[in-house]
Amino acid sequence: QVQLVESGGGLVQAGGSLRLSCAASSPRNAITLMGWYRQAPGKQREFVASFATTGSPDYADSVKGRFTISRNKSRNTVFLQMNSLTPEDAGVYYCTVRVWTGNDYWGQGTQVNVSS
Repeated sequence: QVQLVESGGGLVQAGGSLRLSCAASSPRNAITLMGWYRQAPGKQREFVASFATTGSPDYADSVKGRFTISRNKSRNTVFLQMNSLTPEDAGVYYCTVRVWTGNDYWGQGTQVNVSS
């Protein structure tokens, strides 16, 4: 079982920035991918960004150029730097990891609010 602890959500004005963090309790070599999804009220959960162990970062078109995903492999931590936030970016952000078995694990979510 992998435990994920997210932090960094909050309220920010449009145009502002937030940095999300997610720490995974798993053996380092078990994780093959770390990423972020988000869910706005009344909408389905959607992909935001991911970072595979052996690949390059991947982003949703809606956040390219504004969000940056990064990893601290030694600490099994993934970050999401979010700049130029808009009200459309608001929602609950979920951290997810995939391990070598193919199983996915999810964090409890952290709320991001953007005021216009």
